[in-house]
Amino acid sequence: MCPLCLKYSLHFVSDLISGRGLDVFEPLDFSYRYIIYGLIAIIIVYLLLRLQTRMLIRTRKVLKEKEQALEIVDRQKVELEVKDKNLTDSLIYAQRIQEALLPSEAYFRQFFTDSFIFFKPKDIVSGDFYWIEEKGDKIFIVAADCTGHGVPGALMSIIGHEIIEKTINEDGIEVPSQILAVLNKALEKTFSREKNIGNIIRDGMDVALCIIEKKRKKLHFGGAFLPLYLIRNGSLTEIKGDKIIIGMNTEGKAYTDHEMDLLDDDVIFLFSDGYVDQFGGTDNKKFMYRRFRFLLLNIHLYPFNDQKSILEENIRNWMGRNVQVDDIMVLGFKPIG
Repeated sequence: MCPLCLKYSLHFVSDLISGRGLDVFEPLDFSYRYIIYGLIAIIIVYLLLRLQTRMLIRTRKVLKEKEQALEIVDRQKVELEVKDKNLTDSLIYAQRIQEALLPSEAYFRQFFTDSFIFFKPKDIVSGDFYWIEEKGDKIFIVAADCTGHGVPGALMSIIGHEIIEKTINEDGIEVPSQILAVLNKALEKTFSREKNIGNIIRDGMDVALCIIEKKRKKLHFGGAFLPLYLIRNGSLTEIKGDKIIIGMNTEGKAYTDHEMDLLDDDVIFLFSDGYVDQFGGTDNKKFMYRRFRFLLLNIHLYPFNDQKSILEENIRNWMGRNVQVDDIMVLGFKPIG
């Protein structure tokens, strides 16, 4: 039945119920009236059933569409879970590779008995890395912070690790500023090939590099943005790195060499900016260098295992419910002794 017929039928039924339409059937015999009323009732029931059937059909269609949509969502969820697991498994395997490249704390202590390594990646693998090696009577220690974190940072750290090792062990370069200059040129060459023109990667790394001569009790240092902290007789001295990022020094600016004598009770700290840049505390602000220096001054006389535990517990309490914003790395050691 068309909507217009349905409309008038409903109006007619409304008039019958109210008594306004009864005068139409006044001339009819009593029995015919009941027949007509019955036919009208049948028509109304039929129309209502038709309407209800259409509504049911429409409802079933909507439900079926929703069921299909839910099936698609469930399927996509399962696919994402599988992909996420595969990605996590790959990252964990990559973490093992990176850990194999990084010196262990036990290996580090072969060179410096009193030492610790606090290393806390943000995303399984890290853009921070450290390196230590002995050559002749010199011990080379490198702490580096690559641009970014996670997979991109980890790939950059592996490249930096290989360049540093080759520069010192194979090329025989032992001056901090020259090592940084070679590292800078090598990174520029790696990421500025002709095939990458138009889409050149503009990433680099911050580096702190120190050389310890135990017999002569000498410290040589060169840095690109990262500093070195030396604590002596309860006082902290900061040797700043040059504000020239490794890999982005296209003009070939020279890095600065620093040299100083060492005393038996000196303590040295090398670190990335992950610790000081962490948000937390009651005001949800960065930890900052001032607070970091104060903390190191207060703990530097403790056993080195305790220093590491304090640094770890302190940053965990500082973070609270905040997420870790960057990779964290702190190296502490007594160079002489």
